Amino acid sequence: MFKGIDEQLNIIKRGVVEIIREDELIERLYRSIKTKTPLRAKLGLDPTAPDIHIGNAIPIHKLRNFQELGHTAVLIIGDYTAIVGDPSGVNKTRPQLSHEDILKNTRTYLDQIGKILDIDKTEIRYNSEWFKEMKFTDVITLASKMTVARMMERDDFSKRYTSKVPISLHEFIYPLMQGYDSIMVRSDVEIGGTDQIFSLLVGRDLQRDKNIEPQVALTTPLLEGIDGNKKMSKSLDNYIGIYEDPKEIFGKTMRIGDDLMRKYFELATDMTVEEIDSALKGHPRQAKIVLGKAIVRRYYNEETAREVAEEFDRVFKEHKLPDNIPQVKLPSDECQNHKIWIVRLLVLSGFAATNGEARRLISQGGVSINNNVLTDPACEVEMETDMILRVGKRRFARIVMN
Repeated sequence: MFKGIDEQLNIIKRGVVEIIREDELIERLYRSIKTKTPLRAKLGLDPTAPDIHIGNAIPIHKLRNFQELGHTAVLIIGDYTAIVGDPSGVNKTRPQLSHEDILKNTRTYLDQIGKILDIDKTEIRYNSEWFKEMKFTDVITLASKMTVARMMERDDFSKRYTSKVPISLHEFIYPLMQGYDSIMVRSDVEIGGTDQIFSLLVGRDLQRDKNIEPQVALTTPLLEGIDGNKKMSKSLDNYIGIYEDPKEIFGKTMRIGDDLMRKYFELATDMTVEEIDSALKGHPRQAKIVLGKAIVRRYYNEETAREVAEEFDRVFKEHKLPDNIPQVKLPSDECQNHKIWIVRLLVLSGFAATNGEARRLISQGGVSINNNVLTDPACEVEMETDMILRVGKRRFARIVMN
């Protein structure tokens, strides 16, 4: 059932920043093998947004490592912690979500997580299971386990306090709630990003207080976005979503800076160290092609990865059109004298949500029709028999009259 200690450690430690404590992990692995009892590896996710990108997929893949090693993957859906909002890495209080929004996000989360974990073999728990049963006296008892001084040791809290940025009292509750989850599922290991280390250690403290052997805390790196500046985030539009079209995933990968390629290879692919070293010895552009294929393959399959790489070459290297261009039919009443306002065309085609967004795309030089770049948002376009609209580098549509 289980691999040897050294082999398990090599898999578990890949791409990991810190293990607290490694000697405890080794002891638990020995015990697990001897008693043929799987460890309980826990990961908590708050469904505060509907989508998962390759950055917040990193700890999910680490949970999959434990699952593939024969251990129990315990996935906590934080439908109650999400109401509070994780204060990690933020410089202001997060807006609170309604429970309805959280449940809606949860449905898409589970669909996407199924690209990574074997859902049928995953223990999925919602922390509303225990938090909704709590009385106010239970909350007070939990809060008594943490001092304000200890809470202010948390880096993001201390920075906000020094900068006179308000900290709401409910934010102090968050790490206690995350730690309480560890008590309820009796986790042996908890996985989280480096920004989660405080909450992971609180889990150890709370378990110890309940005479439960404290969990091992295992942290994974945070991944910069494709702009190379800040942590990957959908709000910053620097993300690669695991749910996105394979062409979009591949195209975004080609925009990654050369200095970030090794980190992306190590954290966002299943390639071995030897394969990564070999890829990085070549030309950076060729290395990015290998990287793009590896990321697409991880969430789709080998054939899809090969096809998107070939199409990328065809479109950008050979300056040819994609094989399959979606067709957009325009209502005849939108075209006066066989002409249409370019801004209206972008909105009707689904390339822009608003007129303002369409104007920005045009002004930035990102819109062309039959390879003719349009830069004047006021222009009207003459309808043609074969009309290819291109927005940005990767989005195409064949425009026809309905």
